[in-house]
Amino acid sequence: MTGQVLRETRGAVMTLTLDNPGSRNALTLPMSTQLCEALREAALDPAIRAVVLTGSGGAFCAGGDVKAMAAGRDAGLSVEQRANQLRDRAESVRLLHEMAKPTVAVIPGAVAGAGLGLALACDFRFASSDVKLTTAFSRVGLAGDFGVNWLLTRMLGVARARELMMLAPVLNAHEALAMGLLTQVFSAEEFAARASARVAELAAGPTVAYGHIKQVTSLAAGAALAPTIEAEALHQACCMVTEDHAGAARAFAEKRPPVFNGR
Repeated sequence: MTGQVLRETRGAVMTLTLDNPGSRNALTLPMSTQLCEALREAALDPAIRAVVLTGSGGAFCAGGDVKAMAAGRDAGLSVEQRANQLRDRAESVRLLHEMAKPTVAVIPGAVAGAGLGLALACDFRFASSDVKLTTAFSRVGLAGDFGVNWLLTRMLGVARARELMMLAPVLNAHEALAMGLLTQVFSAEEFAARASARVAELAAGPTVAYGHIKQVTSLAAGAALAPTIEAEALHQACCMVTEDHAGAARAFAEKRPPVFNGR
């Protein structure tokens, strides 16, 4: 079985489910291709206002297909060919991180390796309280891909990122939450309902403003104050001419909740 990525669209939410339950949703090559294709479509579709990434069978994603690696899947490839393949597969991380709409990892269970990269690339990570997370790469003699080194370093700093990458500790949900790797943790009983409610809230929000926020915060992470203020001014001005802002300003003046349409 090569696994698959299941797509479901309900209203303004596209849910992508990694479905390879026999291997805790380890990413096969076909799954990586399917995921990139689905994310490209979601990024370009104005009717989609939030994207959810999750996994089937009680897990999120155990990372790359190590069994296929052990069986010699890439034996005939040069280092350059392997690197090109990894670059192509990691496009899913860039899309999750950069698309101009909220991306949400709904994490029911185990997260490791490339799966951690996919989760960290999302804007929000909602997890069940029994989740376990690990980088895993060094345990099989690897240095990491799917943006994990960049994402961990941005979130935690160089020293803590190296600790997690080299020692590959297994973190429980509350440890990961305390470190800032998760957004919220819900009990197993409440997880599905609470995560769905948060996704619905995001899908009903000011989509255009969310996209601008993602761009400015990405810039701010590596820029000085002055260019960040300059970028804020431009992005804020773009938001000020949207239907969402005009409607929300009227709602504020009339003391009623705003309704956003993503325009």
